[in-house]
Amino acid sequence: MTQTTVASPAKTEPMKVEPVVLEGGDVRLEPLGEQHEAGLAAVLDPALTQWFTKPMLTRADVRDFIAEALAAAKAGSALPFATIQRSTGAVIGSTRFGNIDRANRHVEIGWTLVARPFQRSAINTQAKLLMMTHAFDRWGCIRVEFKTDSLNIQSRTALTRLGATEEGIFRNHMICASGRIRHSVYFSITAEEWPAVKQRLIRRIAAGGHGHASSSAS
Repeated sequence: MTQTTVASPAKTEPMKVEPVVLEGGDVRLEPLGEQHEAGLAAVLDPALTQWFTKPMLTRADVRDFIAEALAAAKAGSALPFATIQRSTGAVIGSTRFGNIDRANRHVEIGWTLVARPFQRSAINTQAKLLMMTHAFDRWGCIRVEFKTDSLNIQSRTALTRLGATEEGIFRNHMICASGRIRHSVYFSITAEEWPAVKQRLIRRIAAGGHGHASSSAS
């Protein structure tokens, strides 16, 4: 495999990871907080987070999810968002930058859930475009990665349609709350691939296309 050196402001500027609002045509990603608890709890259904290592079924589960996200943010390893429908201001999900590696300039996008009525809309594609644009163009990342349960075929298909490359399976990777041992599939988009992926997603959104959103515990 040929390795290349990517010209980037990342060479001289450190990644400045701080709370930020990312806004697109139909969606706004704003810093996740305790104020989003009721909105997230309202969109839950039994299947929505079935692929999370610890599914969320109750408001208490949502409270724990937010607390864990905020603890990771305080530690500097994550930047969590509430996903907001711009036209109504309603909370319709959540997503996150996680496993932030400043030294090696890469991040993971995941911990994503999208309310059922919006899973066949352009919102998930717009949200991913906003986050990857921030990661590659603002932070100067050289890699954005995603992971999902090996059994989550919907998520794996959606990540391939997004333009990510499937890299392989981490066997016996995580222990789910149910006791099931999960294998995780890793995907990535590199800085070299990003310009083409970005333009393809912009064209898809402009044409009214969308990806099939799905929940991924990451």
